[in-house]
Amino acid sequence: MASNGIRDRVAIVGMGCTTFGEHWARSADDLLVDATEECFASTPGLTKADVDAYWLGTMNSGQSGIVLSKPLGIDYKPVTRVENMCATGSEAFRNACYAVASGAYDRVMAVGVEKLKDSGFSGLIRSNAPGDGTAPELTLTAPAAFSLLDPAYCKKYGVDPQDMRDAMTHVAWKNHVNGAKNPRAQFRKEISKEKIAAGASGVAGRLGVLDCSGVSDGAACALIVRAEDAHTYTDRPMYVKGLSVIAGPASGPIDPSYDYTSFPEVVRCAEDAYAQAGVTEPREQISLAEVHDCFTPTELVLMEDLGFSERGEAWRDSLNGDFDLDGRLPVNVDGGLKSFGHPVGASGLRMLFECWSQFRGEAGERQLSDPKLGMTHNLGGRPGTCVSFISIVGRDAG
Repeated sequence: MASNGIRDRVAIVGMGCTTFGEHWARSADDLLVDATEECFASTPGLTKADVDAYWLGTMNSGQSGIVLSKPLGIDYKPVTRVENMCATGSEAFRNACYAVASGAYDRVMAVGVEKLKDSGFSGLIRSNAPGDGTAPELTLTAPAAFSLLDPAYCKKYGVDPQDMRDAMTHVAWKNHVNGAKNPRAQFRKEISKEKIAAGASGVAGRLGVLDCSGVSDGAACALIVRAEDAHTYTDRPMYVKGLSVIAGPASGPIDPSYDYTSFPEVVRCAEDAYAQAGVTEPREQISLAEVHDCFTPTELVLMEDLGFSERGEAWRDSLNGDFDLDGRLPVNVDGGLKSFGHPVGASGLRMLFECWSQFRGEAGERQLSDPKLGMTHNLGGRPGTCVSFISIVGRDAG
């Protein structure tokens, strides 16, 4: 795949992120205002009047750019609304970055928002696009589809099911430990491994409720400018090194060779993003990774697809603490989808917000010692039928 990339051509100079959670008393408008006001406050040299164009990501919280222009009172500027399942916020960010890199605009904002708690959306109840009835994956809920990763992985790599269950428990435990240190997270409480293991069933397969990410409300945003202009607005910009999005052929459910132990879209996406960013040894070069832990076995499979673990070894690496806050490659430092929450349109930008906070030394109890390169990853869809997004961002240019 030919992808030229825009390495070090654009930079983030301001960000905002609401708390994620059950915002019954807050509308999508309120959340958008909160996130964007924080973003502008972080960049005193930029105001709403200075932004040339906006990209808005939302799955179900409204249609068209008016969803953003109305609450912000945007003065007749371009606002583009995008959607790409769980990669929606990341898609808004990608398009905004390309707009600046192309020279079309000087200053743009990418915004993501979702109000799920009062929409009836639960992850178990979903609406599907009209079809001819031959798509077998649409008969499964998301938890049911992702629960297939667990037995498939055990069978392929000869992993004892109890060892795999322990590794899945560790993922949930780790992400709740991290989220407990994050005042913006939906779930800010550590949960013991014993409690996680005790509830390890009841949703689908061996997935319990503590293996599943939360249903949340929230918003996040980023201000993006040309890299050469970044220090006009902040002394600590964050540089975009690589952006990749991949849509697969959705053949997994009918492909006899697909075995539910990998996301081929993620593998291709990682190859593309690493090539753009000049990353040759992701385990050594990446300082932190925010990945799409929609369900606990998903994070384990992603560790291998992203090149952080050898095939068949992610369960062992997880149990060894390799991806803990003090491990060799901290993963989901802010709590991930599991603890921070997952308002679909905002999640991708929330992940970038953690990289932004870490590079600026503003992550509080979660602060890493010397982070230089971060990854964010979103997965939209389900095993065998999905899209994947990856960004590589850095503290320094060059």
